[in-house]
Amino acid sequence: METIKNIIIGFGKGGKTLAKFLAQHGEQVLVVEKSKQMYGGTCINIACLPSKRLIIEAAHGTSFEDAVDGKNVMTAQLRQKNYQMLASEDNITVLDGTAHFTGNHTINVQTPDGKELAYKGERIFINTGATPTIPDISGLKNSPFLLNSTDAMNQDKLPRELVIIGGGYIGLEFANMFASFGSRVTILDHHKSLLPREDDDVAEMVIQNFKDNGVKFEVGVNIKDISEQDEQAAITFTRGDNHEITIFADKILAATGRQPETASLDLQNTDIKVDKKGAIVVNDLLQTTVPNVWAIGDVKGGPQFTYISLDDFRIIKDELFGNKERRVSDRLIVPTNVFIEPSLAQVGLTEKEAKKQGKDYLLFKMPAAAIPKAKVLKDTRGLLKVLVDPQTNLIIGATLYIQEAQEIINMIVLAMRAKLPYQMLRDQIYTHPTISEAFNDLFKNPVNN
Repeated sequence: METIKNIIIGFGKGGKTLAKFLAQHGEQVLVVEKSKQMYGGTCINIACLPSKRLIIEAAHGTSFEDAVDGKNVMTAQLRQKNYQMLASEDNITVLDGTAHFTGNHTINVQTPDGKELAYKGERIFINTGATPTIPDISGLKNSPFLLNSTDAMNQDKLPRELVIIGGGYIGLEFANMFASFGSRVTILDHHKSLLPREDDDVAEMVIQNFKDNGVKFEVGVNIKDISEQDEQAAITFTRGDNHEITIFADKILAATGRQPETASLDLQNTDIKVDKKGAIVVNDLLQTTVPNVWAIGDVKGGPQFTYISLDDFRIIKDELFGNKERRVSDRLIVPTNVFIEPSLAQVGLTEKEAKKQGKDYLLFKMPAAAIPKAKVLKDTRGLLKVLVDPQTNLIIGATLYIQEAQEIINMIVLAMRAKLPYQMLRDQIYTHPTISEAFNDLFKNPVNN
């Protein structure tokens, strides 16, 4: 059994960044990745980048087939670049294979050619990500029409009729994309209302824009069965009155979340604890219940974003080589973005949450139609909402539903982290025409003053 200073299981964002950092500090690193199609991790191969590429292509009027081809070229290039980033380092070995724990610090790796290699790691970092969750619906898991989020981006042709199970953020992104390509999209969701976390005015505007784009919604449904009829999927569901309704589709996309990828690790051979959802339990420093074993990224549960995985790397780097000051609990201001048209970005409190908590706030609100750049972009849908603490003039939350929201939300985040009063954004000199210059007008007067 070979002993390695650092073993990283999984080639995701946090793990690959950590591998490069450790190698450049003269430490030996073994990176184990079970799929050559996942060099670089989930984000560049099956999530953030390819999905956003397709969303942008759809908005630009590119055909679905050409968009998928372009996406495949991009991901192949990124995959190779990420592989070379690690494989070119003298201190890094990239090993294709599936890792199984045989003890707290020992693993066996089954390689594609049938070999089984044994290693002991002085440090082990688990970075195996998450996999799509398929709901327990009769006939769904074995349906020839079933797609998960990865399959959906690799179709040979565009589905004419697409049913999406799940009206969360992932489901909405795919609905927006496929509808823009020309599919007839229906979203089925068991909740009585969509976007429950968002303020009602924002949620209603988002849903109406989807409906205007031809997307149909069926909410508060209970899906009874998936079957095949006339070479199509037959989806039977009920609403509150238990009256059965059957709709038909060429494909069914399950957009019902992702679960941590721990099943194949054989963690029962260790003292590493997992929670009820299979996520690895970690402390504020990302340490597992076994000393010198850490979990990075989606596998530990919590927000599933590549930028969280990157920040996980920063926490571990600080622990091993820095001042040991960074903590998971320090991540109080984390932005999110849903890549629909227009984009929906959020950070901090919504107005709904502020009211629930009994917080006093100044509300600044502005329609996208009042912004010159929105007219230039030919999309005046949406609005800006920002909440400010009246005692400190500090921003406590923002919801931006507008083109380029994914960019300007970061200005809000920076102001919040730096504890800058909202007047700094109000009085800033911006380039023109830009979406960001809307802050000049947005922050003039609160609507609830």
